[in-house]
Amino acid sequence: MTSPARARIDLAAIRDNVALLDARSGDAAVLAAVKADGYGHGLVPAARAALAGGATWLGVAQLSEALALRAAGIEARVLSLLGTPGEPYADAVRADVDLAAAAPWLVREIAAAARAAGRPARVHLEADTGMSRGGATPADWPEVVDAALAEQAAGHLRVVGLFSHFACADMPGHPSIAAQYGAFRDAVEYAEKAGVTPEVRHLANSAATLTLPHTHFDLVRPGIACYGLSPIPEQGTYGLRPAMTVTARLTLAKRVPPGSGVSYGHRYHTAAETTLAVVPVGYGDGLPRAAGPAGVEVLVAGRRRPIAGTVCMDQFVLDVGDDAVAAGDEVVLFGPGDAGEPTATEWARALDTISYEIVTRLGPRVPRAYAGEEGQ
Repeated sequence: MTSPARARIDLAAIRDNVALLDARSGDAAVLAAVKADGYGHGLVPAARAALAGGATWLGVAQLSEALALRAAGIEARVLSLLGTPGEPYADAVRADVDLAAAAPWLVREIAAAARAAGRPARVHLEADTGMSRGGATPADWPEVVDAALAEQAAGHLRVVGLFSHFACADMPGHPSIAAQYGAFRDAVEYAEKAGVTPEVRHLANSAATLTLPHTHFDLVRPGIACYGLSPIPEQGTYGLRPAMTVTARLTLAKRVPPGSGVSYGHRYHTAAETTLAVVPVGYGDGLPRAAGPAGVEVLVAGRRRPIAGTVCMDQFVLDVGDDAVAAGDEVVLFGPGDAGEPTATEWARALDTISYEIVTRLGPRVPRAYAGEEGQ
């Protein structure tokens, strides 16, 4: 595949980031989240790099992602976190995929699939401890636990995990952190008194893995930190190294007079005679359309330059002043910052979002090129 842009993925950085997280997790095992195509880094390569770094579990959102890992020959424990009616749960059970459940209907559907597969399913029960997203509320938790224990007694499944998810672990000192920790302990205590004997209890995401060791329990579930991006950027990098560098080649450079309107809506006008350079990447590739007005910068000709005007579907424009640039010159959109280029965290700050969104929204028109143990 030819493309005027590419994302270079440093698999050694992913491996080393996971090794750092493993060292920070104490006695807890590490589940590396590789959902959303490995946060945009590539599902299978990211998974293999994470396992090389010491992860013993992998986490995905959708069942199709778990089955893709199995199809690639990955044999580590894989937990699929989301479930909707009618999914191929029997295939998941046959593929030895752990499944999450937060409602009696899903427990029963997984159990029926396990009967069809001819082997018991491995199930993790999710408690809603205050995020009000997935999980069973405290009022519904007893019914979920009872349904799971009934199916376990019938030989259709084994409850191997109990888990929940923090809402504000990336906001140090937020009162919900202590409240959710306490609610999770209560949910675990109830389930265990009812007869559940979990292999793993898990609550900690990237931020909690790095800053809240008392929440690690038996398993931690870092995501963005595996890819070298800090979950709490205002507190620093924690020694993580970004794994993704996005580059493109200029398609055009031309001199224009002062007062020239640039791109759709003429949100930018040149202040003097200047050189405009065209970069062949746009919102069709996952770049935010608002990046220009937000002042997002890229690196070209050894200098940072803000995007000039509106990002288009397939391209954006830079005002490079009197810098000598030509078609074919490299532009670094973001990377680890080694050469002075912006980072995904800086893009996120300018756009009032999080680095997770910057890397995961990068589209399939931007091919990934891998370096490291499995590099090409």
